Amino acid sequence: MTYKIFFLLFLLLIVSSCSKKDEIKPISTETKQEKTMQLKITSSAFEEGGMIPKKYTCDAENVSPPLAWSGTPSGTKSYVLICDDPDAPAGIWVHWVVYNIPESEKGLSEAVPANKTLANGTMQGISDFGETGYGGPCPPGGTHRYFFKLYALDATLSFQGDVTKDSLLDAMKGHIIAEGQLIGKYTRSR
Repeated sequence: MTYKIFFLLFLLLIVSSCSKKDEIKPISTETKQEKTMQLKITSSAFEEGGMIPKKYTCDAENVSPPLAWSGTPSGTKSYVLICDDPDAPAGIWVHWVVYNIPESEKGLSEAVPANKTLANGTMQGISDFGETGYGGPCPPGGTHRYFFKLYALDATLSFQGDVTKDSLLDAMKGHIIAEGQLIGKYTRSR
């Protein structure tokens, strides 16, 4: 019986010592990326959520689509563009990795060459096809979504060796000041 009384007194002491000013506030899980500004990214080849024309896929010319963007915040030093397919059977499939796009650029033209370094200093990494440059949609079945994700950075990035999406994402941490995305879809005709 004395243990019960002791326990009740202990609980009463704890409850009475708590006040509104002592309430535990949740820790903010908001990251720098959640505070970033938004970029607008578009393509003259397809609309947001629309079908990507065959020309830009493995079923035809397999060239990159034209892209344009706006909403660049001050402090931008470079852009990064990553295109991937979250609907791939083995998990996210990376189609394009582009980085150190100069701040002065407002888009990428159609059919960007598959060179590691472009004339304006833009760099391209390795896709999940194991090649430098763009690899177009080539889904094994069904309709897949392709996310063209654009990031404005407050830095240019430096790498040794081949660059993948994962190494690029690691290097971008703490440097993203704006982002945007364009989603296109593709279904192969059989």
